[in-house]
Amino acid sequence: MSAPTTPRRRWWLTAGSVLAGAVLVTGCTSNTPEPSATEGAVEQAPLASGSNDEPGDTVRIGFSAPAADHGWMGAITKAAIAEADRYEDVELVVAEATNDVNLQISQVEQFINDGVDAIVLLPFDGAALTEVATEAMEAGIPVINVDREFASPFAARTTILGDNYGMGVSAGTYVCEQLGDQPDAVVAEIAGIDSLPLTQDRSQGFADALADCGLEVSNRVAADFTVQGGQTAAANLLQAAPEIDALWNHDDDQGVGVLAAIEEAGRDEFFMVGGAGSANVMREIQSGDSVLQATVIYPSTQAADGIRLARLIAQDKAMGDLVEVEVPRQVQLFAPVVTSENVDRYLPTAFES
Repeated sequence: MSAPTTPRRRWWLTAGSVLAGAVLVTGCTSNTPEPSATEGAVEQAPLASGSNDEPGDTVRIGFSAPAADHGWMGAITKAAIAEADRYEDVELVVAEATNDVNLQISQVEQFINDGVDAIVLLPFDGAALTEVATEAMEAGIPVINVDREFASPFAARTTILGDNYGMGVSAGTYVCEQLGDQPDAVVAEIAGIDSLPLTQDRSQGFADALADCGLEVSNRVAADFTVQGGQTAAANLLQAAPEIDALWNHDDDQGVGVLAAIEEAGRDEFFMVGGAGSANVMREIQSGDSVLQATVIYPSTQAADGIRLARLIAQDKAMGDLVEVEVPRQVQLFAPVVTSENVDRYLPTAFES
């Protein structure tokens, strides 16, 4: 039985619709409607003719991201390259993926020296890359900041973000829908790295959504976004909590280890919600044979969106589905819940853990 929709949750569903629209906007740049003559209509600026996807001036885009040390990060780079390959007017210069902050700074400095038309940058450390990104902007090279924000608004022309707080809200709302009529339900949480703001945001969103239906986290442990860390954290949690009704795991990469620990413990009295949206988790959901019942998307297409927006900015184009004649300064992607009912829609763009 689903919990009733309270005013707070109605607000979230409405906000979700708006943010989902943002996802559609970033994915569609060529749906310019045909102008129509409407009597009494307010006069508007003429719509651009043609499609934004039609070839324009060739643009050189520099791309740098951290090392692919887990599935989500590998998918980020793969999707960015694939998106660039779609456009004959995009020349993508891909720097070697690295977790060395100094090396990534030197990569951006090289992009500046080479005079690229735009830079798409997922920084290993947003604060540490802020200064060099600002240098690029001051050199007239638009920077598209992906996922991990810079410390200054002057360091990027456009920022593309996932929604970490929204992930927690989506996961908590789903749990409420399943357990909202059980005030004594035991809800557990396996977080990522607790010192990271993104983990704190996810946990806060989860707690806020649960509070909306009178639930709270009874048992919580932190892992480290790795398979081994997930398995260890889950084993400790399961030993400490002999009875669980729902479990949210923040990250599907570490979720591989979480599922291994659950199987080893022989536990199946609860349902589990994942986080990030990996392909292997979606296949678990499809199977119908797993405690894993849902996952919350944290898009691995953010850098691909960055490539597309970098191309539009460098060619002085707008986004076709907006009236605004400039690409927005910030795009935050929605965090939808994937279940057996809609998994087929999300599986084609999911990453492998």
